[in-house]
Amino acid sequence: MSAIITEKFRQHNATQFVESFTEASASAYYLFLGKATGFTSSTTGGTDSSPPTPADSVKDEAFSWDSMLGAKLITSNDIKNSIPRRNWANGTIYDMYEHDISASNSTTSGASNLYDSTFYFVTSDYRIYKVLDNNGGTAYSGSEPTSESTSPFTLGGYILKYMYSISTSDFAKYGTSDFVPVTTDSTVSDAAVDGGIESLIVTGGSGYTDGTYYAAVYGDGASQGTSSGAVVRITISGGAIADFGLSAGTDTTINSTGAGYTFGYVNLGATFTFSDTALTTASSIGSGSGGAISVIISPKGGHGDDAVKELGGHYVMAAVTLTQAEGDDFTTANDFRSVGLVVDPTNYGTTTVATATTRRQTYVVKVDTNSGTFEADEVITQASTGAVGKVVEWDSTLSLLYYQQESYKGFGTNATSGGYVAFSGTNTITGATSSATGTTSGTTETITLENANTLSLTSGYVNPELQPDTGNIIYLENRKPIQRASDQTEDIKIIIEF
Repeated sequence: MSAIITEKFRQHNATQFVESFTEASASAYYLFLGKATGFTSSTTGGTDSSPPTPADSVKDEAFSWDSMLGAKLITSNDIKNSIPRRNWANGTIYDMYEHDISASNSTTSGASNLYDSTFYFVTSDYRIYKVLDNNGGTAYSGSEPTSESTSPFTLGGYILKYMYSISTSDFAKYGTSDFVPVTTDSTVSDAAVDGGIESLIVTGGSGYTDGTYYAAVYGDGASQGTSSGAVVRITISGGAIADFGLSAGTDTTINSTGAGYTFGYVNLGATFTFSDTALTTASSIGSGSGGAISVIISPKGGHGDDAVKELGGHYVMAAVTLTQAEGDDFTTANDFRSVGLVVDPTNYGTTTVATATTRRQTYVVKVDTNSGTFEADEVITQASTGAVGKVVEWDSTLSLLYYQQESYKGFGTNATSGGYVAFSGTNTITGATSSATGTTSGTTETITLENANTLSLTSGYVNPELQPDTGNIIYLENRKPIQRASDQTEDIKIIIEF
């Protein structure tokens, strides 16, 4: 049994994902940062210089919650369909659009799938063009295109179709060295002809009679096989059928595009070629041999109707900006090593899906009296309870200790039993590296933080704002540590391929 997952399925999934941000029962997607502590061979595996590859496992999902630092809601304004970035450069051989690319009919570059080929390119001013003809697989030779005509045009020896332009703001937000956003230009879409014939592949042959001829395109288009359907203008010079182009009298051209074709055929037999556009006067092209005209079928809706589908926009980019501490919910006093996406997490202690813009995911304890200064990433213990954790941040001004409890012995679980024990009570906390000590306040109060967020302490402690292990983590990436700072902004771009 042979089967494939088609490009349309990939497109469908990408579209459904984008729509899930705006539909009536929209999902809540959060981007999160995590893992302030280093990767080690004895715990997570890997090292900071060679991070481990995340596993698609229950263990790694649970661990991601243990080490999560903060999360930010992704809005529909942070999501965009994307395509691989293929830059224009003079002297480059590009592929061309063909409707029947396969293992048995590969592109100029050898690709067996259209969407793996270079049949479009991006210019330096962010215009995107589709290649309708690549001059027999030769290099582009000419200036950089700038035309936004809705009709195909010739430049650099190629026939090009303008698709859309990327705004400066969209490129700044969604553009990378490898991907660019893809949208449909309404002017181009309105001008598109569903099933119109806009390109041909010509085999010249030899021995034909020089002159100009016309032939109908047969197939399933509207008025196929007649002058009211698609018609090809054939130029024969030096006994050979001229290459496809846009210059009547020099090239073999499309005299009329027709509409509604899903397949087409040009018959070069003596009774199928004519001297006039009305196809009333038969005129044989002669007794040559080896010539052929193959019809290229446009995508559904016509070239430019839906750039997302036509250019293979089965990639979706999430582009989220983290501005400094994001209202105190993201620490700027430590680094991070993991980035992920979680869908529909709930607020801590509830079954209500979170909707707040940002969520702090560390535990916090207020220290009433302390000696010394707690250090980031050091192990802290509470001898009276057996609790173990690691410092994320020490706020000496407000005497707040931010910490996590990862599910590894000596990191967040008891070094002897391996069991999880929560920090609790007015018990002394000790830093293993700094030797700092502090007694928890035990107070129930509300504290205003530096950026006006508040913490509501119960008996001196504050839980994370998202309930751990809720929702679904759908993306996880480990990377080398990235240090944050109080004046730092991160632009985080995640590409999801469907």
